[in-house]
Parts: sequence; C-alpha cells; structure tokens
Amino acid sequence: MQADEGQPAIAQGFVSGHRHSADIVTVGVSSDRAGAPAYACGRPGGGGVRHTVGTMTNRVGRLTAITGAAALLASLLLATPAWAHVTVHPQSVHAGASDIELVFRVPNERDDADTVALQVYFPADLPLATVDVLPLAGWTERVDTRTLSTPIQTDDGPVSRVVADITWTATAGGIAPGQYEDFTVAAGRAPSTPGAVVFKALQTYSSGEIVRWIQVATSQDPQPDFPAPVLTVTPAAPADAVAGAGTGSGDALAVTALIVAGVALAGVVALFVLRRGAGPASDPPDEPLT
Repeated sequence: MQADEGQPAIAQGFVSGHRHSADIVTVGVSSDRAGAPAYACGRPGGGGVRHTVGTMTNRVGRLTAITGAAALLASLLLATPAWAHVTVHPQSVHAGASDIELVFRVPNERDDADTVALQVYFPADLPLATVDVLPLAGWTERVDTRTLSTPIQTDDGPVSRVVADITWTATAGGIAPGQYEDFTVAAGRAPSTPGAVVFKALQTYSSGEIVRWIQVATSQDPQPDFPAPVLTVTPAAPADAVAGAGTGSGDALAVTALIVAGVALAGVVALFVLRRGAGPASDPPDEPLT
C-alpha cells in the first residue's frame, strides 16, 4: 500500500504483495526519511518492527495465573478452619420463663467416623429444676442426678435433686459424616437469676475419639477452639409494663366498640324518625271526565 506524501499508510495485512488476513500484528514507526515517519507492519520488509502483541498477552496471562495461585495458597495457609460446634437452642431465654424447650444440636465433623454418643452436663450454679428427655429413635438416654446443697424454690415447693448429666447412646449407626442430630429436653422453668448456663458436652465417635466441648469464652480467649454450649438467661421483662400494655390494648378495643355501637344506634333512630315524619303518600287528584 502506497502512502501519499506526508500521510501515514495504515497496515492492513498487505506486505510485499501478500495478504495475511489471519495475523494480528503491531504497528511500529520507523524513519524512512527525515521528517516523514513511515508506519509499517511487523512482517519482513516492514521496517524491522517486532511482534509484541502475542508475547505481551502470554506474559500477562502467566503473571495473572501465578498471582492467583499465590493468593490462593496464602489464603489456605493463613485461614482459620471454621468448625461446626455442639450448640444449644434457643441461645437465650428470659429469667423465670416457663415451659422452655432446649435442643442440643450435634453435627458430625469427621469424614471417617460416626458420632455414637453425646453426654451433656447440667450446671449446679444455675440449675434447672425439672428436665424431661424427648425420646429419639435410634438412641437411648441415661439421666444422672445430683443433690443440691441449697434447694430451688419452685411453685410446687423446694427442689433439692436435679439433673446432673444426660447421656445419649446410639443403638444403630449414629450420626453419619455430613449429618447432624437434635437432642431435645423440656426444661420446665428457666432460672430466676440472669446469667450464663454452661452445658459442657462430650462427643464420642465410632473411632474412639472423644471431642470435649468444655471451653468457656473469656476476654483473653473470646473464641475458644472447643466452646461449650451456652444458654444466656436475660433479665425478665417488667411485669407492670406487660400488664400495662395489655390493659391499654383492652381499653382501646372497648372504646372503639362503644363508638361503633353508638353510631349504629344513632343511624337507626334517625331513619325511624324520618320515616314517621313523611306520613302516608297522598293519592293524585282525580282527572275531570270529558
């Protein structure tokens, strides 16, 4: 392709009379004569311009791959593994709440063993007066009790003997890898004193391994590796506030009902008065006969 005097010629793949339509080449600048830059494509006879597009693309691709692999390796080395723990649900209740139900959720964290036993210890500092175990198919339960030095005062009288621990044992396969099981108990009334009820638990696998979920979070170790399930007992809601809210709602409903009844009665009376005041309808006068 011939360029006019002082005008650049844009390379389109025609070099030395041959068309290279499938090639991607770079355009370079060489000086054929003083003051007149010539644009040539990277082919023989094109001013010695190097092919750089494919080379740069390959280098960028390799650099990106190496950087991504390094970042992935660093994340795998530095990341802290997130294990599933034995937990209790709900995680909080109001002090003195009645008819509470506690569910101990146990996931299986091993790929080569089943969970075949769970033992949960009930605390003595914030004891639960009554605990009833919900039967679970494929498991048996054993309940151990203890005697308190200071009895708990309940609506049915003082209680001095409470549950110390419950052990569930699998009668079949247990909890398989990648699965979990819920162990449910009815705990009656929650402790009347706010605080943390810590249920330390032991999880036994078919391999003989025992995982001890007994650590309690502290300011020095807020996220221990093997935390115990914790039920937080929060202060009870003020009784007068609850009663006041209920009374206010009842009064509002009563006033609304009275207003609606009054409006309906007034409408009936007004309709009755209007109908009596209208009287019987008069007949039209007779037309004269012609």
